[in-house]
Amino acid sequence: MPEFVVVLAVNAAVILGLFVLAWAVCVAMRDCTPVDSLWGLGMGVVAVSTYLQTGGGTERRIVLTAICVAWALRLGGYMLWRWRDHGPDGRYVRLLDKAKAERGWGYGYAAFRLVFLLQMPLLWLVCLPVQLGQVSAESADLGTLGWIGAALALFGLAFEALADWQLVRFKKNPANAGQVMDKGLWRYTRHPNYFGDACVWWGLWLVAAETSLGLFAVIGPMYLVFTLTRWSGVPTVEGRLRRRKPAYEAYMRRTSGFFPWPPKPPEAA
Repeated sequence: MPEFVVVLAVNAAVILGLFVLAWAVCVAMRDCTPVDSLWGLGMGVVAVSTYLQTGGGTERRIVLTAICVAWALRLGGYMLWRWRDHGPDGRYVRLLDKAKAERGWGYGYAAFRLVFLLQMPLLWLVCLPVQLGQVSAESADLGTLGWIGAALALFGLAFEALADWQLVRFKKNPANAGQVMDKGLWRYTRHPNYFGDACVWWGLWLVAAETSLGLFAVIGPMYLVFTLTRWSGVPTVEGRLRRRKPAYEAYMRRTSGFFPWPPKPPEAA
């Protein structure tokens, strides 16, 4: 059996184990919010799992694993802090309450089917660059494309970390209650955290794409951008903000939706 098939299968089993354990903990707490941190931390585990299975040691494997783990710890740690600071996520509360009221589902069944079961294969899919990029022994050292990818990924990591830090500071100021965050990186894009995320995973794909197997991992960043911009990311966040903050409509008109760009002047917005 080809090595990459074994690696992908083992990682699928690792993800399943992580999510079943997290599901059991969340059901015991009656709070599914921690699953958001598992999205990041789980990818770090998959990167390390792949590194160990393939023998590690090469420049490409080290770079892919190190950047992925750094991204995972940053995002996973931030999501855990936000959970402890903000409490349960209203999205999951409403989703599971609705499943109980309309379908009669118990908490554990609804949580597994509607929250955990969906995220497991998606994590495995998005994480393909750090899996397939480590399997092949060809071009063990990074070439020009690989270093460009590493730089892009590190830029994205710094970009989204700065954006989240700016947003936390903004929300912690009582004077900003009910206001729209349009300062710092948020002045140039409505979703700097999502843009940074995309840069990280397109960068990791470029590192992986110097190998023949890694080229096929392009489906990972493609799906990530789709879900951030068309599915569970931008549409969900902006729908909620438009209902809660009247000034958000004007912010949308003057500010780029994804790629950073100078804002339009008021008269052009």
